[in-house]
Amino acid sequence: MSFVFIKRILVLAAILFLWFIVHTILVIADGLNDELRRVDVAVVLGNKVEVNGQPSERLQARLDKAVELYNQGYFRLVIVSGGIGKEGFDEAKVMKFYLIDKGVPEEKIIEDNKGYNSQMTAQNASKIMNDLKLDSVMVVTQYFHVSRTKLAFKKLGIQEVYSAHAAFFEPRDIYSMIREFPAYYKYLIKL
Repeated sequence: MSFVFIKRILVLAAILFLWFIVHTILVIADGLNDELRRVDVAVVLGNKVEVNGQPSERLQARLDKAVELYNQGYFRLVIVSGGIGKEGFDEAKVMKFYLIDKGVPEEKIIEDNKGYNSQMTAQNASKIMNDLKLDSVMVVTQYFHVSRTKLAFKKLGIQEVYSAHAAFFEPRDIYSMIREFPAYYKYLIKL
């Protein structure tokens, strides 16, 4: 290999690394900066349900944030979206029962049990919103996941997309932030 080729590879790697750093800083800033507006509906994205049938701490934090904002009057309906996890539980059902237990009326909760990923959640919620003539949404998820989730909703034509992050942080967030970099651009290009 020639010196020029190695130099080009190093410059390219440095540019990619810098791009990753800037992107990650912007994603973190966006995710931690809750955009609280009165909206028609909130969408709480699913996450792991423990083997005992209870929401994981991460999922519980998302649900607790939704309860807090519902009680403050930011939205009148909540879509809980998730799939059937490897533990065998329907995330949406577990989420719904958790919200009911926290005082959210059952008739204000809509289940989406086919929200296996963020894109499917956005598609399913968009259809529900169209059917119910709802125009605005607040996504409730982890801070590092907010930008990509908002992008998924906006690419489906929903203009009023706001966000709130769950107050839960763990070392695994580092892996999740790294994963968000390619995932964001995949959504940007494919959706």
